[in-house]
Amino acid sequence: MNKFEFKNLVKGLRDSLKEKTFFKDLRKEVETGANGTQDYVVKKGVNKDSIATTKQ
Repeated sequence: MNKFEFKNLVKGLRDSLKEKTFFKDLRKEVETGANGTQDYVVKKGVNKDSIATTKQ
């Protein structure tokens, strides 16, 4: 391995490590249940304003 191949290898490894840490730091958590995504509220009928379940 000559000097140029070694420099390219080191540069590639450094860039990939930098990219991985960049994406890892920018990832955000998702808030469950935000904006009504977790439960559905019935709007019409006998069970109005109650939370719908999967057991029907």
